[in-house]
Amino acid sequence: MASKSLARGMGTFFKDCEHPQARWSKCPHEYKIRYRSAAGKQTEESGFATQDKAITRLTDVYNAKKAAPRNQSRADRIHKYGGMQFREYAAEWKAGQRDLGAASVRHLNSLLEHHLFPAFQSRRMNTFDHKVVDDFIQTMERNGVGLATQSNTYDKLKAILLDAHRLGIFDQNPLEGVKPPQYDPTRAVIPSVTQLREIRAADDDTFLLIADLMSGCGMRNGEAAAVNINNIVADDVYRISEQVNQTTRDYARLKHRKAGEYRDVPLPARIKDTIDWYADKHGTVDGYLLRHPKDPSKAFPYYGLDIRWRRIKTAGHVDIPERMVIYSFRHFFASNCLTNGIPITDVAEWMGHRSLDITFKIYRHLMPGSIGKAAKILDVGLAA
Repeated sequence: MASKSLARGMGTFFKDCEHPQARWSKCPHEYKIRYRSAAGKQTEESGFATQDKAITRLTDVYNAKKAAPRNQSRADRIHKYGGMQFREYAAEWKAGQRDLGAASVRHLNSLLEHHLFPAFQSRRMNTFDHKVVDDFIQTMERNGVGLATQSNTYDKLKAILLDAHRLGIFDQNPLEGVKPPQYDPTRAVIPSVTQLREIRAADDDTFLLIADLMSGCGMRNGEAAAVNINNIVADDVYRISEQVNQTTRDYARLKHRKAGEYRDVPLPARIKDTIDWYADKHGTVDGYLLRHPKDPSKAFPYYGLDIRWRRIKTAGHVDIPERMVIYSFRHFFASNCLTNGIPITDVAEWMGHRSLDITFKIYRHLMPGSIGKAAKILDVGLAA
C-alpha cells in the first residue's frame, strides 16, 4: 500500500487497494488519511471520494491543531481577566508601567483615584464597549471637568483598554468610533508681546529668568528651574537635559525621555543675554542658576514659581487675561514659532512632546498654512 505525504506534520493520504499511486485518480476506491491528533495519537479517517477532499481535511486538521494552543491560551486569558474588576486590572496594568518617573506616577494615581475609579472601579472588564466610553466622556463634560483633564483621563483609559484588547478580552476594539475629548484652541490663552514684556518684569529676577526660558526656548516649568549655564552648547543652542521633579524636588530625567537623553532647542540672543545677566548678578552653583533660597545645596523649589505667579496676580499691576497661567509662556513659544513658519515637526521636538499629534491638536490653529496659500506657492513653482 502506497501513501502520499504532505508538508511536515500535516499527515498522509492514501488508498488501501491493489492499484499503484499513478492510478489513484481513476481507481474507484476511496481515499483515506492518516495524521497525529493534538494529543499525539495516530488517527485514520476514510470516506474521501477525491484527493482534493482528503487534502482539504488534512489541512483543516493541521490548522485546528496549530490554533488549539493559542485558542486555549486566549480562553484562559478571557476567563482570568474578562471578569476582573477595572480597579484590579488597572492595578496590574500600572505595575507594568516601570518607565514612568515619579511625577508621572503621581499624575497617573490622581487620574485613577479622582476620575477613573469612581466611574469604573467595580465594572467587569469584559463589559466595556464604545458606548460605555462615550458615556464616560459625556459625563466628564457635564460635570465641568477641565478639557486637559478630560484628555489625560481618556488617554489613560485608552491605554488600559487597549492593553486588555491585546489580551483578547474584547472581540472588537472598545474604542472604535469613540470621539475623544477635543481640544478647544480658545482655551489656550497666549500672551501678546506687550503682555509678556510687562508680566516677565512684574516680580523678581528669578521670575523674569524663568519666564524668558519658557517663552523663548519652550521649556517646561521644571526644565526652566534646572537651567544650567554649562548647557549652552552654542551661542544659539541650549541643551535641555534635566528638570526639577515636582515630587522629589530634585533633578531628574526629562518627561518622555530616558535618563541621559536631552533636547537641543533654539537659544535666542535675548534669552542668552538674560542667562548671562542673571549668572553675573547672582552667580551659579555647579553651573545652576536657580537653587533653593535657604539651602543652595538643593534644587530650586518647584512651588517657588507658583508663589511668584500668585503674587503678581494679587498685586494687579499688570494686565493678566482671565485663564492665563504660567504655562501660557510656553504657549507663546509655540505661537511665535508656528506663526513665523517654523515647521511643526521642529516645534514638537523642541517642546519635547511625546508625539506630533499632541502638538498638532494644541497648536493647529496657529499654523499659517491654508489651501489658498498653498495654491499660490504651488503656482509659483509651476510658473518657474
